[in-house]
Amino acid sequence: MSLNIIVLAKQVPDTRNVGKDAMKEDGTINRAVLPAIFNPEDLNALEQALKLKEMYPGTKVTLLTMGPARAAEIIREGMYRGADGGIVLSDRAFAGSDTLATSYALSAAVRKIGEYDLIIGGRQAIDGDTAQVGPQIAEKLGLPQVTYAEEIQEIIDGKVVIKRRIESGVETVKAPLPLVVTVNGSADACRPRNARNLQKFKYACVPSEAAGDAKKEEMLAKRPYLQIGEWSAQAVEADLSQCGLSGSPTKVKQIENVVFTAKDARRVENNDEEIETLIKELIANHTIG
Repeated sequence: MSLNIIVLAKQVPDTRNVGKDAMKEDGTINRAVLPAIFNPEDLNALEQALKLKEMYPGTKVTLLTMGPARAAEIIREGMYRGADGGIVLSDRAFAGSDTLATSYALSAAVRKIGEYDLIIGGRQAIDGDTAQVGPQIAEKLGLPQVTYAEEIQEIIDGKVVIKRRIESGVETVKAPLPLVVTVNGSADACRPRNARNLQKFKYACVPSEAAGDAKKEEMLAKRPYLQIGEWSAQAVEADLSQCGLSGSPTKVKQIENVVFTAKDARRVENNDEEIETLIKELIANHTIG
């Protein structure tokens, strides 16, 4: 048995470096001033896909992302680790998308891909922490979904066996193919780059990255496996009214920078009397209670 797996991945701003210029006046992220990284939980999702590829020979893993042409970097990162290729959904019409518009565009791209058994993504992206896109895609495609997955264990008779990490503990469930799965950060970390794949795919790019560079264009013509797909809104037959800011009912009204400053330290001796006094003070000033 072989599978066609789509891994949803996102290039996100590194939230460890958020400063006062991180947001534009319209409430969208100013990605130009923030370093871009592979969304952490999407790497966990990729590892689950690569494990299935090892379990079921002939399985194909395709990465799908939405963003500017530079988002091709995470497709390359996925290919270095074992993915077979990928597609960047890139169009100015997608700019400023909230989760609803993002899931609409990605579901349109999945429909264009056509052949798939599993769609796997991270539980949430660190630039929004909403955990909405995966479930929304499942709804738009009319597919069953399993969230909070920690391990995709096996596939038996067309059903996927999945271990979930939930608030009350762990549970194991079965769900039929085709299926959408979102993966927790508690799942296995993604494997490192493979040196051979790094050498093979280091020049992989989307057509717009190669445009105007005769050497890159010639290389893509001679080595088709280096070409990363690049699809526009028109290519996936998207309704522009449901894309970008036009299709995004979520609006950011105000952003505030909150700076935490330490006050004077207080030392409490390890005895019941001082601890009781401290607790009473914290209750009195509403720090607790």
